[in-house]
Amino acid sequence: MNPRRLRAVVFDLDDTLFPQAQWLAGAWKAVAAAASRQGVDPGALEARLVEEAAAGSGRGGIIDRALASVPGGSGVSLAPLLEAFWNHRPEQLDAYPGVPEALEGLRHRARLGLVTDGEPRGQRAKMEAAGVSTVFDAVVLSDELGREHRKPDPAPFRAVLERLGVEADEAVFIGDRPDKDVAGPAGVGMWTVRVRTGEYADVPDVPKPWRSVPDVPAAVGLLDPWLDPPFR
Repeated sequence: MNPRRLRAVVFDLDDTLFPQAQWLAGAWKAVAAAASRQGVDPGALEARLVEEAAAGSGRGGIIDRALASVPGGSGVSLAPLLEAFWNHRPEQLDAYPGVPEALEGLRHRARLGLVTDGEPRGQRAKMEAAGVSTVFDAVVLSDELGREHRKPDPAPFRAVLERLGVEADEAVFIGDRPDKDVAGPAGVGMWTVRVRTGEYADVPDVPKPWRSVPDVPAAVGLLDPWLDPPFR
């Protein structure tokens, strides 16, 4: 079954439009620098942070576990390290190849939205650094609705549909994580396209999306038959 018409295309941010690992690399340096002011070897801590994140960046407690495994890490005040993490403001983040062009091509054919999890200051900084802060007609930062409404909770998807002024079956969601970016939007009736980029690229398509493709340019390309000529 295919949509009759698509009036809106909604995106995830991290590991969909740009590699999250790129942002994390700078964030870990900032955390290590903050810890050095409390006597911790920044090189040793940064290495351990990278190792812990490689086991799954979505897990909580990465900084705690890294600190516990380096000399002088016990007894370090965590608050300044967390502040350094969330206040990390990279000057530039490189989008995946073809993403800026794909977004620009869509702007005249559909309403564009974005739904992303994470601390709002950090997510806004990522959008700015990746050059996509002015692309979207509607942006929903799920944490502003409450952390309990992070994807796959239906609230942020319903919010973006309302802000875009479209029905669920007129919108498609493009994201990298089946458990969040397929389960969530599909649960409110949106079409879903999974892109196999970033940390979760090798995770199976469970739940199954409408389509599964290598990256955002491929996702945008396959939408062509269901997009009108210039929407606005």
